[in-house]
Amino acid sequence: MVVRPPVAQQAAQLRDAIARLNRRLRQARPVGELTMTQISALTSLELAGPLTPRELAEAERVQPPSMTKIIAKLEERGLVQRTRHPTDGRQVILSTTEAGRTAYVQVQRAREAWLVQRMDELSQEERDTLLRAAEILHKIARG
Repeated sequence: MVVRPPVAQQAAQLRDAIARLNRRLRQARPVGELTMTQISALTSLELAGPLTPRELAEAERVQPPSMTKIIAKLEERGLVQRTRHPTDGRQVILSTTEAGRTAYVQVQRAREAWLVQRMDELSQEERDTLLRAAEILHKIARG
């Protein structure tokens, strides 16, 4: 008889593994001046589409003053642009520029290359297991 740990312990192990993998993937990025925080904000804009600074701060779970600094750095580098809000003249909408989209793609390629390299070190059986796990993780994420 196989003794399995309780579901809560399994969940903790899974959470830890996902967090470690996510942290490592976030570190895999092209050499450059962008910080992980800036890359994260750029990614949020690229995936969600145009957002107000407040919406971006909420998506990134940072305070608006911190997001103001992040946005300023991204604007300095020409990676995001501001446009007038269509219905509220007091607000602006942030979106990625062509350079921002290029930077986003470069980051994604670097992360994918790192993961390909790690997966290439695994057996076919282990890769098959990971693909099945990915399907299950998507199911969990959907709720």
